[in-house]
Amino acid sequence: MINLLSDKMEEYIDLFEKVIAKTSSQIDYIDIRAGIGDNTSILMKDGNVDEINTGMSLAARVRVLNNGAWGFAYTTDLSKINEITDTAIRFSNSLKGDVELSETDIIKDKISVDVKIPFSDISIEEKKDIMKQANDAAIIDKVNSTTVSYGDSEVNELFMSSEGSEIQVKTSRVRMALNASATNGEIIQFGHGSLGGVKGFEAISDKDLEEFGRTIGQKAVRLLDAKPAPSGNFPVIADPELTGVLVHEALGHAVEGDLILQNDSILKDKMGCQIASDIVNIFDDASLKEGFGYYPYDVEGVKTSPNQLVKDGKLVSLLNSRETSSKLNMKSSGNARSLIADQPIVRMSNTYLQPRDNSFEELLEDIQDGIYLKGSRGGQVDTGKGIFQFNAAEGYLIKDGEITTPLRDVSLSGNILETLKNIDAVGNDFKLSVGFCGKDGQTAPVGDGGPHTRILNALVGGMG
Repeated sequence: MINLLSDKMEEYIDLFEKVIAKTSSQIDYIDIRAGIGDNTSILMKDGNVDEINTGMSLAARVRVLNNGAWGFAYTTDLSKINEITDTAIRFSNSLKGDVELSETDIIKDKISVDVKIPFSDISIEEKKDIMKQANDAAIIDKVNSTTVSYGDSEVNELFMSSEGSEIQVKTSRVRMALNASATNGEIIQFGHGSLGGVKGFEAISDKDLEEFGRTIGQKAVRLLDAKPAPSGNFPVIADPELTGVLVHEALGHAVEGDLILQNDSILKDKMGCQIASDIVNIFDDASLKEGFGYYPYDVEGVKTSPNQLVKDGKLVSLLNSRETSSKLNMKSSGNARSLIADQPIVRMSNTYLQPRDNSFEELLEDIQDGIYLKGSRGGQVDTGKGIFQFNAAEGYLIKDGEITTPLRDVSLSGNILETLKNIDAVGNDFKLSVGFCGKDGQTAPVGDGGPHTRILNALVGGMG
C-alpha cells in the first residue's frame, strides 16, 4: 500500500503546482508537504504481546509566509488541500511578524533509502518471534521482568515550494528496544539496549539477537552486586553511549538556533570562542546514513551535509532552520524537522564527538583513582544556565590504570563549558546510539555518540 503515493505522485505534483501557482501572487512564500506512512508497533511484556498497532497514515500540510508571519494548516484528506491553503493564508494575514527566510538552493530530486528486506515482506508473527528471541535470551537468573518494544515505518514524502523545489523522499526506519529488571529481594536494577537503523528489516535480523538480549539481562543482574558510587571529583572515562548523551544534551541543544534567539543558551555570542579543549571536534550530520537521525533533506527542502559545530575546541557553527539562520545572518544547516502535522522546529540529527587516536588502554593507564561510566539512564540539562546532570547505567572504579569494583547509581554533573574544557583524551573507537529526542512536545529520531572519552575533574555523585 505504500506504493499508493508513488503511483499517485504525478497527480499530487500537478495538484500542488496548481495550488502554489494560484496563491503565489497573494503571499510571499508557500510550501506544501505531503506523505503517506505504513507503520507497525508491537509491545511485549514478560514474553507476552501486550499491544500491536499497524496502519497507514496520509497527511498534508500547507505553510504560508506573508507580512513576516506564518500561517499553517494540516489535513488527512488531500481533497481539502485548497481549503487548508485558504486557512493558512487567512492565518498569516491575521498576524504581523518579523520572519524572513535565508536563501537556499532550489532542488528537484527523488531519493530512497537502501532497503534489503522490506517490512512488508515480514509478517507480524515473524516480528513477534524475533522479539521473543531477544526477550528469552534476557531472562537469566534474578531477571524478574522484561519489556520489548518494536517499531517500523516506511514513509513516502513530497515537498514542494513556491521557490521551485520539488523533492520526493522514501524512508524506512526500524528500532527494537529491550528493558530487563533484576532483583535480589532487596533492590531492583535495570538493563537497557536498542537496535535499529534507517534501512529495512535487516537492521534487526542481521544482529545476534540472543547476544543482544543476554547482554541486557546480564547488565541488570551484574548491577545487583555493584557498590553504591562514591561522590566527589574524579577523572572519568565515558563510554561511547554516555559520550553521545553528553554531546547531545550539553552541547547539541545549546547550539540550536531557536534557543540562541530565545536567550536560553550558554553559547549565545560564543561563536569563534574556545568552549572546549583543543582536541574536541563535534559534528551534527543528518547525511550520515549509518545514523538513526539520517535524512537527506530537512522539512524545508534544505539538503543536509556534515556540519562541524566545534573545531579544535572552538564554536564554529550552529543548528538552524531557514528562519533562525536568517535572524542569525547564517545559512540554514538543514535542521528544520517535524512530523507533517507539526510546525518545523530546529532539531539535532546525528550528533557526535569525532574520534582521535587513543586506545582504551591508553585512556586508562594514566588514571590512579577514577571512574569508568557506561551507558545512560537519562538526565537533564539547563542550556540557559549551562549546567547538566546525567545518570550512567553502570560504572566501575579505576585503580592504578585497571578497571576494578562495579558501581551502580552513578551520576555525572557539572558546568557544560568546564566539562568540555576538561576533556583531555579522546579514544579511537566510535559508536552511534539509536534513540529519540523530545523538544517542545515533538519527538524526532536521532543518533548520538562518539568514542570513549576521558574527562578530568568530573563531578560524580552516588545515588545509593
